Amino acid sequence: MMLTKFAPSRLVRRSGHVLALGVLASAVLLAGCGEKKDKPATQTAAKVNKDEVTVHQINFVLQQQRGLRPEQTDAASRQILERLVDQQLTLQKADELKIDRDPRVVQQLEAARREILSRAYLEKVGEAAPRPTPEEIKKYYDEKPALFRERRVYSLQEIAIEAKPEQVNVLRERLAAAKNINEFVEYLKTEGYRFSGNQAVRAAEQLPLNSLDAFARMQDGQAMLVPNPTGVQVVLLAGSRSQPVSEEQARPAIEQYLLNERKRKLVDDELKALRAAAKIEYLGKFAEPAASAPAGGAPAAAPAAPAAPAASGGLSATDISKGMGLK
Repeated sequence: MMLTKFAPSRLVRRSGHVLALGVLASAVLLAGCGEKKDKPATQTAAKVNKDEVTVHQINFVLQQQRGLRPEQTDAASRQILERLVDQQLTLQKADELKIDRDPRVVQQLEAARREILSRAYLEKVGEAAPRPTPEEIKKYYDEKPALFRERRVYSLQEIAIEAKPEQVNVLRERLAAAKNINEFVEYLKTEGYRFSGNQAVRAAEQLPLNSLDAFARMQDGQAMLVPNPTGVQVVLLAGSRSQPVSEEQARPAIEQYLLNERKRKLVDDELKALRAAAKIEYLGKFAEPAASAPAGGAPAAAPAAPAAPAASGGLSATDISKGMGLK
């Protein structure tokens, strides 16, 4: 701000009041200019003792909340602010107690830092993925009729059965030969199988992608048997309804899916390249080849694609609608 210097005048000699007022006015103007210049870039939402909670902190948390509608933003912001105030209070007490020097806390902080930086790098790698073209989107739409053009919503009844590998074929045969679902359930009870039942309504996109074509081939009242790590799952199609999705409706979801797949591939390729270029040496017990996992100890694998629906003519939709008699 520019200040003008005036020569002494009779006003000064007449009284010191005018000079005092001038000095006061200049001080106010200077203070105003200083406040405007020194105003921080972030806005303070709350002061917690000697610390501040800023609007930027609130906005950062808001960005992590998916599906938040615009009319909910104000209420959500206030809830977030209260949580941040609580967090700041506990941080201040943690600082007083020097908790950040605790060895376990130091390890957790370092692990979090490593995770954040590693993820940020991989996200940066994924940003190079090109967006799919309209032609690629249409091709995917045309290749997945069960997901889009011929999409159905399935009413399913499921029976999860604990079984040994050698019992799977026996269960498949008994299911195909059953006159109705109650007969199959009675067989499970008589033979002492442990099982549980469940009912669900699932749209095509909620089913495992590698199983969708098999579901699409099923007629209402048919059943399929799917092996899994603990036994088998019997799935009965109690009913279904057609609910197709147009290419225009599906385009945003297809575009995002294809883009995510390309990002994933870039990340996988980058990790392979980094490993190939690095010198990695395993020491101690990790220098030995990994032992084969014992039976039942391996992580659960993704369910295998189911076989074609069992041709169990006795399993009609009417039989299914009577219930499975599960306890």
